[in-house]
Amino acid sequence: MPQFVPTSPPDVPRTFATLSPKAWLRWSIVVALLTILLKGLAGYLTNSMGLISDAMESFVNLASAMFALAMVTIAARPADLDHPYGHHKAEYFSSGFEGILIVGAALAILWVSVHRLLAPQPIEQLGWGLALSIFSSGLNGALAWALFRAAREHRSIALEADGRHLVTDVWTSVAIVVGIVAVHFTGWLWLDPVLAIGVALNIAREGTKLVWRSSQGLMDEALDSESQVALMATLDRFKADLPEGGQLRFDDIVTRSAGQRRFADLHMHAPGDWPLQRAAALRDALEQALMDAVPGLRVTIQLLPLGMEARAVQNTEPTA
Repeated sequence: MPQFVPTSPPDVPRTFATLSPKAWLRWSIVVALLTILLKGLAGYLTNSMGLISDAMESFVNLASAMFALAMVTIAARPADLDHPYGHHKAEYFSSGFEGILIVGAALAILWVSVHRLLAPQPIEQLGWGLALSIFSSGLNGALAWALFRAAREHRSIALEADGRHLVTDVWTSVAIVVGIVAVHFTGWLWLDPVLAIGVALNIAREGTKLVWRSSQGLMDEALDSESQVALMATLDRFKADLPEGGQLRFDDIVTRSAGQRRFADLHMHAPGDWPLQRAAALRDALEQALMDAVPGLRVTIQLLPLGMEARAVQNTEPTA
């Protein structure tokens, strides 16, 4: 029987593996509270609409992190009679809710910025305001980097969504700081609210992308291309390692993602004169090989004799 060596996940520092998604989201809440304080103070000191809009978006960071924590807690629940496949899709609600909040914050920033554009006001105490904004952006950038690493380790869309939101926040802050410096040297007061409008449009775009990705996950999107390549390579390797004269065929391969969990269903056609015990043992070995190749995968294989076709739901997956 073919022997397979489990595929190791990407090398990730142990720190990111030991902290759970819930622990990372608690840190996200703490950082969001701190950045609200720092950016709010920066906006108050400078009277800059750009910095005020940046502080308003930090409230979205806080709300989204709190909701993500609630959804990750639900997603971690074990399967039950009402949810036999588990609760993993709860994470998609988290990223979708975060996207909606981002779009809402963008609309609020647009509203306030247009009023400031019609009645520009001077910027004050530039030094302290910029220092507070840069420091809070550094906190967000460090946390976003950590969340991306943790999201890869835990395969958590909730952590990834929170990290992407924080990265958007960092770039927003950078643009605002550059704009404020430009206002200081040019004296163009209208540049501050115009920049805030640009910030609003940018974060609205990011929010829309999060909502779209969440909707695709809720509609049972297929596995990502990298995972599908690993799956197909395992099937090909499995057939190639059969003793001389052995024949296998795989078809009706269907995959889907559900938060941290992944699923695959396929048919395995073996010679009809094989003993059932041999065919079943080979199927078990294949299931283990596929789960080793694609982390988080749960696979179901229907065993059939060669030459017999089973009626299956039409799909566009490849045949190995």
